[in-house]
Amino acid sequence: MVEVWLPYGKTEVCVRVPTNNLLGIIEPNDRAEAQNPQAEIENALMNPFGKERLAESVKPGEKICIALRDSGAPTNQVVISAILDELTAAGTRDGDIMAIFAHDTLQVSSVQRETPPIGEDLSVRVGFSGHDCEAGEHVYVGKTSRGTDVYLNKGFAESDVKIVAGVVEPHPFAGYCGSQEVVLPGISNIETVRQNLSLGLDAKAVKGLLEGNPVHQDMVEAAQLADVDFTLNIVRNGRFQVVAAFAGELSRAFDEAVKLAEGIYRVHVEDRADVVFVSPGGHPFDANLFEASKCIDAALEVAKRGKVIILVAECLDSYGQRDFYEAMSRYGNPKDLGKSLKKHFTVGGLIAHRLMTSLQKSEVVLVSTMPDYYVSGAFRMKPARTANEAFRLVSDIAGRNGQVTFVPHGNLTVPFMKAAKE
Repeated sequence: MVEVWLPYGKTEVCVRVPTNNLLGIIEPNDRAEAQNPQAEIENALMNPFGKERLAESVKPGEKICIALRDSGAPTNQVVISAILDELTAAGTRDGDIMAIFAHDTLQVSSVQRETPPIGEDLSVRVGFSGHDCEAGEHVYVGKTSRGTDVYLNKGFAESDVKIVAGVVEPHPFAGYCGSQEVVLPGISNIETVRQNLSLGLDAKAVKGLLEGNPVHQDMVEAAQLADVDFTLNIVRNGRFQVVAAFAGELSRAFDEAVKLAEGIYRVHVEDRADVVFVSPGGHPFDANLFEASKCIDAALEVAKRGKVIILVAECLDSYGQRDFYEAMSRYGNPKDLGKSLKKHFTVGGLIAHRLMTSLQKSEVVLVSTMPDYYVSGAFRMKPARTANEAFRLVSDIAGRNGQVTFVPHGNLTVPFMKAAKE
């Protein structure tokens, strides 16, 4: 027997599989952390792509706004500290700088922190706030070619110098997130966000794909309309450690970051499996089913059609989003739900549409703390209390010689096959 450990909430669960049944464990490719993350980011700021250094272009007295994604205390601190040092070299005062943490529309609000951890030293230097996509003040900056009306955070839009800092990682609809995603949806109003994410019904709006992806292209146009002056993109490894940084002009800095990110997150797979265990990556990615279900696409890429996916996600907050639950309850298939979303779009409905589409391709067993009547009712999955129980439930489908694959960090994994094999 082989023991494989999967992230589950703030801990891990063990799955025991016969050695001859184990096909493989699919994880992001390993990359070493930068020897000095702070120095890595400082070097990127001093050598930007297609732009002058902030230390050379920013003038004393200008009002500066930094918009960034909350990427956890370690990354937040090195990013903000490095940018502030560069602005100080330009002669700016801390009182002329404000920072806004972007809002993540694909994360349930109860999970989001209004004031992310940044450290005491930084919090006394600069005013920090979280973006409110519904109640905050917004300014219209234009319309994208796909018809999205872009309304942005007023403080950001009216600043003299606009700086955006993002982390380049797989995104369930935009291909990869980064600096442009900090603008839309990060500091946009809710209607702008809905218009953008409504493009997520397109077949090319998938994780790991940028070419022809309408959600990504719409985000890029919104960032251009925002007249962003300078961007910083961070690339991390699967352990959320800073590997490299790329700064400067919006598109060039992002493109350079994506080249490295793809080498980490895109994983070549030789064969499809009869059973695929997938975890979003534990806390906070599996706080509820709304968030956890976004990793199923990674399992679909490596599962034989009609076989089984076992989603291992704690879901302490149950299903997480009311619109998500209502869409799953009300509609019997993704086609009917898709028609409804074109008339009355909701983010929860979009996630439900993606889940319904997945359920048409594979049977899904959910290992979680959710009540069985939710799991087997509205969400149409088989419930299981433990991962080993789930494996026993599907043993008939897998067969004695059934091949099993594990995807421990589904949110960060983009599997691909050079040739489809059944």
